[in-house]
Amino acid sequence: MKDPREMLNEFMGGLEEVSRTNEESVGAAYAPGKLDVKFKELISIGIAVYNRCEYCIVFHAYKALEAGATREEIMEASMVSVAFGGGPTIAYSVTLLKKSIDEFENDFE
Repeated sequence: MKDPREMLNEFMGGLEEVSRTNEESVGAAYAPGKLDVKFKELISIGIAVYNRCEYCIVFHAYKALEAGATREEIMEASMVSVAFGGGPTIAYSVTLLKKSIDEFENDFE
């Protein structure tokens, strides 16, 4: 399994590069509105594990923690997607998502 911190750094480096020419598009959906950023990140967790997007799982686990989500909230959001995605979704939830939370949760204490 890849290292979540290395994946995060690689992904954030790519986002930074793309943002130089597409700043309005990158992250626009995550601006606070009727839904706060934490809630949007929890939605993103469910979508990421459902789609089995490894970089998305790592990135949104980090961003959810940064937005104040707890381990329990993140795992509950992922379990909602398990109802739709079954075995593959739970596999990513109990491996890469859990490993990402383990890696990043101390960054925000």
